[in-house]
Parts: sequence; C-alpha cells; structure tokens
Amino acid sequence: MKRQPLRRGGTAGRPEAGAVAIERERGPALSRRLHGGELSRVAEIRAALRELLRYWGEPSRRDLAELLISELVTNALVHTDRGAHITATLGDGSDVLVGGRLRVEVRDFVSRHPTLRTHAAEEGTSGRGLLLVHTLADAWGVRAHGVGKAVWFELDARFGPDAGRGPDAGRGPDAGRGPDAGRG
Repeated sequence: MKRQPLRRGGTAGRPEAGAVAIERERGPALSRRLHGGELSRVAEIRAALRELLRYWGEPSRRDLAELLISELVTNALVHTDRGAHITATLGDGSDVLVGGRLRVEVRDFVSRHPTLRTHAAEEGTSGRGLLLVHTLADAWGVRAHGVGKAVWFELDARFGPDAGRGPDAGRGPDAGRGPDAGRG
C-alpha cells in the first residue's frame, strides 16, 4: 500500500485539525494479545505498528521501530509458551502523531528476566534480539509486571542532537539501558 502524505495545515508543519481529530478518535496506541507459538503473527504486529506510525518521525526511525518490535515479540514468543501482550504508545503533546516519543512494551507471563548477550555466535541465527534493542533504542529496560515482566524500548521521532530530548527524557523509575533496569 502506498503511503499518502499528510495534508499540512498552515501552522508550523502540523497536520490539519481534521487529520488529528481522526487519529485521536482512534487514539495513538496499539494493543495486541498473542498466544504462545503464534510466530506467524509477528508480521501482523509490524504492520499494525507501521499504520500507527504512518506520519510519525523520520522514515528510518519508523523502520527501526518495526525492527525492534519484531525482536521483542519474537523473543517473548520463542522463550515463553504463554503468549504476550504488546502495546505501543506515542507520547503526549500536540505534535504526537508526527513527532514525540514512541514507547513499545512487550509483556509476557514468565518472571525470568532476559539475558543480554554481548557476543552472539558469528554463525548463529539467534541471540541478537536484545543486543539490537540495547544498541539501537534510545532507552530500554525490563520491569516486573504482576505475573511476568515487560520488556520495553523508547524511540524519539528524530535521531541525533536535534531530537528535542532533555537529559532526563523517558527516564522514569523503571528506565534504563539494560535488562536489570526497573528491578526493585
């Protein structure tokens, strides 16, 4: 499907009020539940995220978000047999649909925290998912979540020093850049 450009209003590159109202009616969020072994649905999750992020950020950031959500969902489905609940939300603000911060959480129902492998076997076909998230996400972490855990990452709409983040952006009590973040 060809992506259609968002019609621009007359103020600072913001979408027209009608476009924002339509998106807000639906809400800038994604929520899906997958059952154990449903690896074939990872592509569906990527497509749903692509639709949510249709006008958000730079194209390379949208592609990165798709890669990272694929890695976390696949990890949850491969390393647990109880399925996963996936959420993706865009931050607050008037430009949330075209800018702002994306947060993706993949909650599973196993309390064992994942292990970040710093060196994956060169010829192996697995073991790189969390390493990719660790390397490419603006922030990521793991937190206990009732029965199980949530592995999450955040991305700004833009990359680099002009991304508009302050030094503490996205750094709540469960924030971090590793699998131990949020353990309490």
